[in-house]
Amino acid sequence: MTGGRMRIGILGAGRMADALGTQWVRAGHELTLSGRDPVKVAALAERLGPAARAGTWIEAATSGEVVLLAVRDYAVAEVLAAAGAADGTLRGRVLIDCTNPVVPGRFTLATEGGPSMAERVAEATGSRVVKAFNLCHEDVWRMTPPVFDGVPLSVPLCGDDRDALATVRSLVEDLGCGAVEAGGLERAGLLEATAAFMIGLWFRGADAQAVLPPLRFASGSPDRANA
Repeated sequence: MTGGRMRIGILGAGRMADALGTQWVRAGHELTLSGRDPVKVAALAERLGPAARAGTWIEAATSGEVVLLAVRDYAVAEVLAAAGAADGTLRGRVLIDCTNPVVPGRFTLATEGGPSMAERVAEATGSRVVKAFNLCHEDVWRMTPPVFDGVPLSVPLCGDDRDALATVRSLVEDLGCGAVEAGGLERAGLLEATAAFMIGLWFRGADAQAVLPPLRFASGSPDRANA
């Protein structure tokens, strides 16, 4: 499904769920929220308005066309179990994985050696997983829209299913961003490693964007190429 109103289940009621959920409600989508703390989930649903409702893990997993997995990486297995993954509740669904398996302080991968977190999620659920929204702080997703120096933010997507990628592309565009297809799910580990690397730079006060040249300078000076 692409375009139009979608029903989205969100596993998690933290800051990423809040940020992305807020934008998707504004875009006209309907949400089912879930989390460990029913009071927190209900409060978030009330704040987001009538297009959002509080539910259980299983209700969020089965409520619509798309599921957002927005929990800490160490909680993924437990949350998927509570959502009924072993019973097939998520099988065949579009599942967006925005988790970052980053070791605090070291800024290395908790999944070092593989498989990636996204591949583990796909194996555990049978979902059509798309890795997305993992490179930015949650408050970046609250920007309307995220545009820097006149250029809309690009969101890399890694996934194997064309229809799932198209669906997630539509949700990315709802935020005013552009989607960049970055390869199959086998490349999701590279996207997770990029997050770990960039977060480490930001924590050290470095401008992570400045470590790479703009596209037109990717092979050096364009003037030199034309000489």
